[in-house]
Amino acid sequence: MEVKFHSSFFLMLFFVSFTRIQQVCSADCDNLQDTCPSGSPTIFINGVPCKNPSNTTAQDFKTTELSKAGPRDAFGSSMNIVTASKFPGLNTLGLSIGRIDIEVDGMVNFHNHPRATEMIFVKEGMLEATFLDTKNQVFQKSLKAGDVFVLPKGLFHFFLNRGSGVATVFSVFNSQNPGLESLGGMSDLLLETHWNG
Repeated sequence: MEVKFHSSFFLMLFFVSFTRIQQVCSADCDNLQDTCPSGSPTIFINGVPCKNPSNTTAQDFKTTELSKAGPRDAFGSSMNIVTASKFPGLNTLGLSIGRIDIEVDGMVNFHNHPRATEMIFVKEGMLEATFLDTKNQVFQKSLKAGDVFVLPKGLFHFFLNRGSGVATVFSVFNSQNPGLESLGGMSDLLLETHWNG
């Protein structure tokens, strides 16, 4: 009886420990060293190779990826998410950045980032920022230049330019790889119901 109890106890302890390790490793890991700019493979951390530390320069920590708008989509917006693959200095820091430009009456389609919270800063223009929580409650706020808004991890959201000029927004994500999922045609129906009904 005592042997059976011990083996059950150790099996349970192993299972609990293993699930805790899995939970810890499923998020962005803490840094193992000060910096690890992505580059030619010396060592791999977070799935991206680290550059040889003796070849690291200040240039690895600077980017111009967000200096101008990208090509516009059918909704009148451009979205550029920059990760460690384009900005080496972000590797292992648990961060990504982005830029969104939205034409007048344009929108960023209904989407989410399954692995990150997004914090936006409105550089110029006016827009409506909206997200939907897991209880189907809508959170919507009118934003203007200088405003900051937080979109919780994994929740669907969209932006609509209600101003008289182009709106430019900069984003920070608390993940090296925030992901992007979109619900194509669903946003058209949601917007039509929300704005016209």
